[in-house]
Formats: sequence, structure tokens, C-alpha cells
Amino acid sequence: MVKEPEAPAAGVTGVAFGDNARLAAAKAGQAPAAAPAKPRTPVRYARKQYWNEPTMTWWEKAYLPEILRGLAITTGIFLRNMGKWITGRRGAVTTYYPEEKRADFAPRNRGKHILTQRPDGSPQCIACNMCATVCPAKVIEIEAGFDPNDPAHPKYPVRFEIDYSRCVFCGMCVEACPEDAIRMQEDVPNLVSDDRYNMWMTMDEMLTWRPQQDVAKPYPPKPVPLGLGESVKRGRGQ
Repeated sequence: MVKEPEAPAAGVTGVAFGDNARLAAAKAGQAPAAAPAKPRTPVRYARKQYWNEPTMTWWEKAYLPEILRGLAITTGIFLRNMGKWITGRRGAVTTYYPEEKRADFAPRNRGKHILTQRPDGSPQCIACNMCATVCPAKVIEIEAGFDPNDPAHPKYPVRFEIDYSRCVFCGMCVEACPEDAIRMQEDVPNLVSDDRYNMWMTMDEMLTWRPQQDVAKPYPPKPVPLGLGESVKRGRGQ
């Protein structure tokens, strides 16, 4: 037969059944002795030590010599450029982009987007949404339409827009396009704006701001529908 555990005495709360000393004191009517308070030791967290943590020399810790060295570099560059301008040579100048462009401007810079055109002027894009899917910033929005008269690629973009306020200019949309329908020029004209809602580029602007039709994958022309008389003649071999 299993023995039921004894309940604590009346008026005593928070007594554990396994604490024999406190149970005995409670039965005898005595107040249980309070446990001695343990001193709290402050917790100290050790910072992580990195293997390549930089160390400062006594020269760098002096602080003032490094300040003087920086001022000497700045002053030397200023005097060298001033000497060039005084002697009739061209010193350092500020390039006012995009009105001016530096000679060492990267020819493969990823800038403003272009939608290439078919021979009839319509967009080469087939609205497959691969560029919008691969975009890491999710800035491309495409609305597809259906053209029953185009059996090669019946899908076409009704709306193609890019949010330049969030674009990271990674070029992944160009790499993912299977039709050579989207490109990126090195120029970025009229891109800066003080309103992010004005930085949405529409399909019409991408088609017309610098039109290109030299696609790497020519689009198949639409078949010319035959009339009833012509189809009958062709079936008869005439």
C-alpha cells in the first residue's frame, strides 16, 4: 500500500515535502530557520578575442603625430594641385556628372535599363518574369498579356516597371533574360530625384530613351493570315 505524503502544517506555505528539517520545525510550531543569504558576485563578461585584432603602437597611441601626418598629406595634395593650375597645367577638377564624364569611366558600368525592340517596334520581352524572379531587391513588376495572333510567344508585357529607389544595379535581370530583352547602359541620365515615387521607370521610357533592335536572339515574325481564297488555291495546288 502506497503511503500518502504528509501535507504541510496549517499556516506554513512554500514548504517542500522533501525538506525534513523544515517539516519537523513546522510540526513543532517553531518558525523554520531562514537560509543564510549568499553574497552575489558581479558577473563579468569577457569580450571575444579575435586572432587578427589590431594593435596600436605607441606612436599611434600618442594621437597627435597621426593628426599632423594627415594634415601634411592634405596640405601636400592641395599645394601640388595649386602649383599645376598656377603653371598652366591641369590639376584636380570636379567632374559634374552626367553633364561631364571622366575619361576613366567604366565602360561596363551597370546603369539605366533598356528594353530591346522587335523589328516592328514592340518589346522583345515575352513576359516570362524570370528577371522579376531573380531580382534580389524585388523591384521589377511585370503584367503579362495574351496575343492569340502570335503563336511563337503569345505572352507579351502590358506593364513593365522598375523601382529605381530600391534597385541595387546588380545586373542579374540581364543575365537571367532568355530573349536578350533587357540591357543596362553605362549612363544613368535623369535618375536622381527628391521623390521616390518619381523614380519608377515605365516600359515606354525603357523602349524609347535609347532604342536598340540588335538583339542576340531575333524574334520570329508573326505568320501572315491567309485568306479563304488563297488557302483553297493552295490546297488545290494552284
